[in-house]
Amino acid sequence: MTDETKPITPEIMNEEEAISGSGLVQQSVKPDILYLVPITGRPHLPAQVQPLIVNKKRWEETLIKASRDSNDLLGLSYLSEVKGKYVYTKDFPKVGCVVRMMNIADVEGHIQFIAQGLERFKIKKFLSSKPPFVVQVEYFKKIKEDEDKLKAYAISIISSIKKLLSLNPLYSEELKQYLGRFSPDQPSPLTDFAAGITTASGDDLQEILEIESIIERMKKALMLLQKEIEIAKLQTKIQKDLNTQVDDNKRKFFLREQLKAIQRELGMQKDDKTSDVDKFREKFEKLSPPEHVITRFDEEIEKLSVLETGSSEYGVTRNYLDWITSFPWGVYSEDNIDITRAEEILERDHAGLSDVKERIIEFFAAGVYKKDISGSIILFVGPPGVGKTSIGKSIAEALGRKFHRFSLGGMRDEAEIKGHRRTYVGALPGKMIQALKDSKVANPVIMLDEVDKIGASYQGDPASALLEVLDPEQNAEFLDHYLDLRVDLSKVLFICTANTLDTIPSPLLDRMDRINLSGYITAEKMEIARKHLWPKLLKRNKLTASIITITDPTIRHLIEGYAREAGVRGLEKLLNKIIRKSIVTILKEKKKKIRINIKSLEGYLGAPFFTKEKQMKGVGIVTGLAWTQMGGATLSIEAVRVHGKTSGFKLTGKLGEVMQESAAIALSHIRANLATFNIEEDYFDNSFIHIHVPEGATSKDGPSAGVTIATALVSLATGKAVTRPLAMTGEITLTGDVLPVGGIKEKIIAARRVGIDEIILPHGCSSAFKKLPGHIKEGISFHFAKKYKDVHGIVFEK
Repeated sequence: MTDETKPITPEIMNEEEAISGSGLVQQSVKPDILYLVPITGRPHLPAQVQPLIVNKKRWEETLIKASRDSNDLLGLSYLSEVKGKYVYTKDFPKVGCVVRMMNIADVEGHIQFIAQGLERFKIKKFLSSKPPFVVQVEYFKKIKEDEDKLKAYAISIISSIKKLLSLNPLYSEELKQYLGRFSPDQPSPLTDFAAGITTASGDDLQEILEIESIIERMKKALMLLQKEIEIAKLQTKIQKDLNTQVDDNKRKFFLREQLKAIQRELGMQKDDKTSDVDKFREKFEKLSPPEHVITRFDEEIEKLSVLETGSSEYGVTRNYLDWITSFPWGVYSEDNIDITRAEEILERDHAGLSDVKERIIEFFAAGVYKKDISGSIILFVGPPGVGKTSIGKSIAEALGRKFHRFSLGGMRDEAEIKGHRRTYVGALPGKMIQALKDSKVANPVIMLDEVDKIGASYQGDPASALLEVLDPEQNAEFLDHYLDLRVDLSKVLFICTANTLDTIPSPLLDRMDRINLSGYITAEKMEIARKHLWPKLLKRNKLTASIITITDPTIRHLIEGYAREAGVRGLEKLLNKIIRKSIVTILKEKKKKIRINIKSLEGYLGAPFFTKEKQMKGVGIVTGLAWTQMGGATLSIEAVRVHGKTSGFKLTGKLGEVMQESAAIALSHIRANLATFNIEEDYFDNSFIHIHVPEGATSKDGPSAGVTIATALVSLATGKAVTRPLAMTGEITLTGDVLPVGGIKEKIIAARRVGIDEIILPHGCSSAFKKLPGHIKEGISFHFAKKYKDVHGIVFEK
């Protein structure tokens, strides 16, 4: 209701009022002029007596004038919707109800009165366009209708009302008695009464108010009653079902409680506390814990048995005992250390990586010899997607141990490793204890992924907490803060993975046995794609090789043009994209088979991301080799003489401090030995030299470019260009020594990728070079240099 006119609880007229409700009170004259007040919510019907409240400020003048000029008669008109703050003449419907106002009272800024419905009226015209609204009205003329039909409909209405009253307990006994006073000879008030007791909408009731024919009015009222009966039946059914369910639950509850009481009397059942104690004792007896754990368990069980089950301390102690009894004290899986089987598993799961497999087999062999493979921490270092995690799974399978993996990336709280103390709400053990609990053995293979991405914050340094975990001399007595017990982690095989060693603290790195995974050459990637990636993706998409086929030259073109990264993760994504697009083609074009070749590859993936690299050639241009987190890369170093006015030196290409120093050292060494390299004595005195390392947007650093920069300077000063496909790497000193550098395998792979067939390496790298697989070195000439003059001789004098 709005604040226009608000009905309160409806009341019912007495018998005399109901009889007179079919028309105006006999002695009253029907007025042609009425004062009009709007009502919202539900319209007022002639058979209703209902308290109303109106806004005093807005309608007081209307009520006073109606009481004075119209003998307390007032017109009520139903508004289905009030738009805005004010009411206008266009908002009123054509039909309303004349009411008699009784017991008018002023109540806290509002006027309250009893409205007795008398008769319907039609608005002929408005005599006032604003409050107080005055209208000229006319009344419904009596229509002659079939008396038998009226009587039949009246009996049906009375029957429906009685049925409704029996279904809905909300109707009062007074209402039921009042119904008994109606007779079928009073159809109009009976119909209005029937419509008024329903929960019908205001619009439905307004429709009944506007119908002139009593029979049509009765039909509409019967429809509303029937709808009300159906709702009442549904409500009764819902209530009955609910009561049945509640009664059933009550009955089961009482029976269950009685059964418990009987079982307790007979000693057949224990209470919750005793049940918990017995359950924990039973679980603990199946384990083989050390003496200090048994002592702690007995203390906690004794504490649990005296605590109240509703106390918070009971819950804390119960959770603690649950962790102690769930931890695999003394439970170990038997190692299946078979070197032949391990080799078969590694060959089955991984293509290439022969040096890595050899290191793992050596590791297994040592375990076979000493009949124990514990106390080892392996660190796999390599670019993303080279198979570090999958190799860890293969090691676990080869050993026959359980495998558990969790990532250390972004970890900033040392409590993640060593657990929270029990005093904190929601405290939990650390990741190591959780891993052993999940594995259900005390000697699983635990993989610590992304060990190079551990963070540090005010909550502690997780890397420092890992020192105790990964130290074979300390982890036999690892202390978790939550359990507050010494735990033996010495039987666990830890495998860590990292993309780079730069961010791993040196004390932590010192505890690990490092194995480098350099990446794959094209031939290895082709084998991985053909034997592993393509079958796996077909199976995942429920396809077979007969539906979608891809040729070997297409895979090679895909690798060289779209997936040159060191790993195979990008290659797998591209193959998956090809399969998705092929499925779309199959569904749209109704094809049964698709063959993917080099020509159709661009239709699936677009133009190649990488074009065939051409080695830059010319005076002052030399190709170097570099190592990055993504694998090896080739760098063309350019040196030009800008002008001959002054002596100077400029470096560009976003170079780091180490690389800038290498350039300065290379220049100093060349200038100190001009005669050795056949350079004019005053060349650098009258030259401004600019050295650039493409690409300018990529950061570069490291000492490996020393010999390359020196060679570029010699080429520029002597005017001799390096015309053959040659690359080099190595650090140079002021005295011309060529020092060894790292990442030899990755650099050779990068050189092979761009077609370089001659490489100069530091002599100190010869031992690392000898360990490289033969297929990586095949087809390339290698030179080893101790001094820079050796490099100069190979490049310019050979």
